[in-house]
Amino acid sequence: MNKNRKPLLATLSLLVVGMAIGWGLSYLKPGDKAAAPPAQATQVERKVLYWYDPMVPTQKFDQPGKSPFMDMPLVPKYVDEAVNAAPGVTVSPQAMQSLGVRVATVERQTLAGSIDAVGSLQLNERDISIVQSRASGFVEKVYAHAPGDVIKAGAPIVDLLLPEWVAAQREFLAVKALKDEALTAAVRQRLALLGMPDALIAQVERSGQPQGRYTVVAPSGGLLVELMVRQGMTVAPGMSLARINGLGTVWMEVAVPEAQAASVQHGQSAQLRFAAFPGEVFKASVAAILPEASRDTRTLRLRLEIPNPGQRLKAGMFAQVGLSGRQQDALVVPAEAVIRTGKRALAYVVDAPGRFRPVELELGAELGDKLVVLRGLEAGQQIVASAQFLIDSEASLMGVVASAPAQGAVAADAQQPSSYSTTGTVTELSGDEVTISHGAIAALKWPPMTMGFKLADPKLGAGLKPNKSVQFSFSKQGDDYVITAIKLAGSQP
Repeated sequence: MNKNRKPLLATLSLLVVGMAIGWGLSYLKPGDKAAAPPAQATQVERKVLYWYDPMVPTQKFDQPGKSPFMDMPLVPKYVDEAVNAAPGVTVSPQAMQSLGVRVATVERQTLAGSIDAVGSLQLNERDISIVQSRASGFVEKVYAHAPGDVIKAGAPIVDLLLPEWVAAQREFLAVKALKDEALTAAVRQRLALLGMPDALIAQVERSGQPQGRYTVVAPSGGLLVELMVRQGMTVAPGMSLARINGLGTVWMEVAVPEAQAASVQHGQSAQLRFAAFPGEVFKASVAAILPEASRDTRTLRLRLEIPNPGQRLKAGMFAQVGLSGRQQDALVVPAEAVIRTGKRALAYVVDAPGRFRPVELELGAELGDKLVVLRGLEAGQQIVASAQFLIDSEASLMGVVASAPAQGAVAADAQQPSSYSTTGTVTELSGDEVTISHGAIAALKWPPMTMGFKLADPKLGAGLKPNKSVQFSFSKQGDDYVITAIKLAGSQP
């Protein structure tokens, strides 16, 4: 009896479960079956913005197809990629480690205005005396001097026998014997016009004897650079006998890199240190800024004038020169972090770890291994200091364009007028370019120099010739300085 009851109970349980399932299905609505998840999710269609060649990413196409540049199909650029992707280049941590990417921080520093340079001593070319013969004659005696000797003022150089002076002196004595004051004064004046010194005329008048022998003396003391006479020579009027260079002052010629030319001005104080005088500092000032830079070394030449008491300083000596200047605050970055293409300068800013953005810079002076940034960066930003060329190559493939320098980051002393006017002298004219030697331009902090300008219109060169003085206006257009108006000095516009 118990054995038959267990199968019966199992059968009844199955019937109850089946009835419950059937009752639940009867209450389902037809639409409820659609609520069940589908076997596969519906794929959302992405919208294409344009097609491009990855090798020439700046060129865009409206339709897919084959690239006209490379043997490869065009790649689509989707709308969501263009909107969501920030401009820049992303580099994985593994790639950054393998490339050796280093970063540097943009810093604001107080730059000392001093410039360190090297200079060499030269003789003062303004302090030169040329000794010449004033009449025809013969060299009777040359005193014991040789080029390179230092002589004093009034030192005898050579004795000359001048027959022309003897004849003129005899005529003077004869007229003087007539006791005609007016005639005597006229003949005395004639002796002076022949080149006779007043002392010699007075000696002839006092002694009553002609003086044919005349001793030529040094008009000033200094270095006897040249001695062009020897005993027994014949001399003619105007013939140079000796050349003497004074030693009271000497010149120091200093070479300053052209990148620092704007920091140099006339009258600027300088300190000189010579290896021959350790611990001693000589003071001088900038006497001249030469108008031409050295084409070989790309340096600007300065001339300092230094007193030389006791003739301690010798021509040819070298010195370390420190030019003082005003201090200024500026943003500086390592020079190695900047990519300079000739037309522009770029740096890659770190927006996030592994995310780099190119920024175009406006640069100032170069100070050793640092560059001054006038526009484009802010203090505290981090930029790529190594491997930036590889990142730049990747940015070029992706079509990432550098942003222009921010106007708000312009240095106060970099705000300059867009047009400049000055005067100068034409030195060369060739096609649409003219070379002009012009004066200093204070607005640009330029010293006097000779440089080439582009002509905005080749017709502006009509009537221009070398050695002609001109008035002109110019502006900076890109990397060139372009003349917009020019006329001959003194002419009507």
